[in-house]
Amino acid sequence: MRIGMRLLLGYFLIVAVAAWFVLSIFLKEVKPGVRRATEGTLVDTATLLAQFARADILSGTPQNGQLAQAFAQLRGYRVSANISGIAKRRNEYRVYLTDAKGIVLFDSAGVATGQDYSRWNDVLLTLRGQYGARSSRSNPNDDASTVMYVAAPVRDGATMLGVLSVGKANSTMVPVIRRSERRILWAGAALLGIALLIGLGFVLWINRSVGRLVRYADSVTAGESLPLPAMNSSELRKLAQALESMRLKLEGKRYIEHYAHALTHELKSPLAAIRGAAEILQECPPDAIVKRFSANILQQNARMQRLIDSLLRQATLENRPVIERQAVSLLPLAASLCDSLTIQAQGKRLSFDRAAFDGLVVQADALLLEQALANLIDNALDFTPPEGEVILTVNSRAGEVVFSVLDSGSGIPDYALPHIFDRFYSLPRSHGEKSSGLGLAFVQEVARLHQGSIVLSNRPEGGVCAQLSVKK
Repeated sequence: MRIGMRLLLGYFLIVAVAAWFVLSIFLKEVKPGVRRATEGTLVDTATLLAQFARADILSGTPQNGQLAQAFAQLRGYRVSANISGIAKRRNEYRVYLTDAKGIVLFDSAGVATGQDYSRWNDVLLTLRGQYGARSSRSNPNDDASTVMYVAAPVRDGATMLGVLSVGKANSTMVPVIRRSERRILWAGAALLGIALLIGLGFVLWINRSVGRLVRYADSVTAGESLPLPAMNSSELRKLAQALESMRLKLEGKRYIEHYAHALTHELKSPLAAIRGAAEILQECPPDAIVKRFSANILQQNARMQRLIDSLLRQATLENRPVIERQAVSLLPLAASLCDSLTIQAQGKRLSFDRAAFDGLVVQADALLLEQALANLIDNALDFTPPEGEVILTVNSRAGEVVFSVLDSGSGIPDYALPHIFDRFYSLPRSHGEKSSGLGLAFVQEVARLHQGSIVLSNRPEGGVCAQLSVKK
């Protein structure tokens, strides 16, 4: 399982457990909370009605007193109320009044008048001077028929005249309780949904950031040069910087190892030749042999010098992050380049398309561009047989200028195509010698600094086409 999915699952489980815990507490508190609020209302109502009941008891006719008249009128009154979507159509209170002995003097329901209620907790406790309340079933076989009663004392000064009880069926609170529970459950579902969306957004962000780091690491593994991705998180930014630091150190180590290995390999042959010539010269051979092997030593020394100079030039170029560009007119550059290489052509036809170069100007480092083209033409001349032809041409397209060097040589073998830009990789020339193998690597660096590219391909009619592009 991916790390993002694990984070999402863990986050969602934590939120779900927390939501379940909170919702369960809320749901458990809804019913007692509604009943406590209702009980408080009943206390206020009983206390208020007890003041009216005092006059009814003192008059001696509680069955026809103010309470009796009020409830008689209330029976014919139709209530029409909509309380947050809950319809109320009738009065839901039951009120009864007892004397100081607990005998019912008045009952709004008309069923308990004359009965002894002195044993009911609401009446009993109130007569004792305590808070009296009870919850009893109106139907002994039905749990949903419970009625909550709250009593208040009826006093005349310090004299206890009786008790007034107000009752309300618990079933009337069910719509309120259910509505509250539904709203809590909907709120919980919305909370989980929002948490899931936030979690998904967080996971997508994590996956995207980690994915960018993975692509960067894969590009480093593949030898590509993608820029270090920018990270929004400080932790991921530190990880990216650590990867970049590791890459630079590894590349530096590989760079040194590669150069040391390649340089050792390239120097092995000339050093062996010099050593062999020196051993022969120590035996004091005839002058002709001395001259021959002395020339061989000088030749191998020159070869090593060229190799070292090429290495230094390549290292300097690779360490240049940017170059200073200036407007370079291409026709004089091409003419000067071809003139300087005429002697190296040695009977091979070297030409350039003057019409294509005429009027073209490019922003570039003139010296580096000339050296890169010289390397490409040198390669083309080396692999072109006598009486062969090398042509330099150019064309301008959207945003870049493309130089093409065409030769009529033998082409590049298939096995060599993947390695032609490797440092120190070289194929035997027509004259049997091998170069330092750094020319095309140098051209590749020049192309990179000019935000372009270098491509070599075999021509269908024979020979090679080398295309160097530079950004205008």
